[in-house]
Amino acid sequence: MTTQASSSSRALNAVLPLIASGQPYEAHQKARTFAARYVKSHQYDTAIDVLFRSAKELLKAGQQGSGTDLTSFLLEVYEAKGEPVNDESRGRLTQLIALIGSSGSWRKTIVDKAIAWSAKHGPCPSGDPGLQHYIGELLYKEGAFEQAEPHLLAAGKRDSARLLADMFVEWSSQGGTPGAFALRGVLPYLQNGNILAARTFLNHFLAQITSKHPELVSSVQSSPISVGKPQNGGNDEIILTKDPVLNFAQLAVRTCQRAQGDKNKGMREAWVRLCGTYQSRGGILARPEVRKVLAELAELYFAIPPPRAQQANPLGDMLSAMFGGAGPAPAAPRRVLTPASSSSTPGLD
Repeated sequence: MTTQASSSSRALNAVLPLIASGQPYEAHQKARTFAARYVKSHQYDTAIDVLFRSAKELLKAGQQGSGTDLTSFLLEVYEAKGEPVNDESRGRLTQLIALIGSSGSWRKTIVDKAIAWSAKHGPCPSGDPGLQHYIGELLYKEGAFEQAEPHLLAAGKRDSARLLADMFVEWSSQGGTPGAFALRGVLPYLQNGNILAARTFLNHFLAQITSKHPELVSSVQSSPISVGKPQNGGNDEIILTKDPVLNFAQLAVRTCQRAQGDKNKGMREAWVRLCGTYQSRGGILARPEVRKVLAELAELYFAIPPPRAQQANPLGDMLSAMFGGAGPAPAAPRRVLTPASSSSTPGLD
């Protein structure tokens, strides 16, 4: 470690003064040369230190192109080393992503590459939750709602769910119904099996949206309706609103939370009735893309087979195979959630 530290110091003493004296091109080239040499001799930590600190100073000096290039090289060294996702490795990236700024396509290039690295070298196939949350929050604060949305959904943390709710409340003021925004948060979280995130998002969204628009609350039932206690304790309440899609979203989360695959017939029947009742009214819940997601949730939580697109035709399949056509496609493996233990509720953070 002492040798690597001294090697890093020697390189940085040659690179950083060039940036300070207004010679960014020369500094960029020297940093690349030093880092490549260290990588070749498997001194990955030294290369990482040189690239990070050089990129940071170049970005501070307004040299986005050179700084982004060194950041990209840094991620290549992460890959070569097999750098694990931890506070230090993530922290370097979040600092550099913040300094790159929003102009041009530089930041998106680094963000995509960073998430791919974190998905490969961390426990989450959708990318590191901390990194996803940071990027989502950064984009949200810049007003880039559409770009922030997938990152906050992928993060799946409690804080991310709350932040997504705040963003959707703000976004809905520009147009769109509250129910449509509620579905945009609830359905993806449920698809990922993340009921706690779905509940956190929806509770926060409802509190915010009904505070801003108290007229949304049903005049027939203005006080919350108790529906028992969730597994993690506390009161479980439904807020009856004038938006049927908001009501559906609340009931869908509670029904999925109580699912036990094909073991709880009552919940299976409740899900079928819930979807049938609300979809029969038309609107967003009857759209093909939403129907498709709800059918996936039916299989995932209640072990209800997906609807068949068309009748099976064994004779046609046989004749097609005989005359060189493709036979029937193999069925995809069914994805079913294992019911959570009633004695433990998985955390998000």
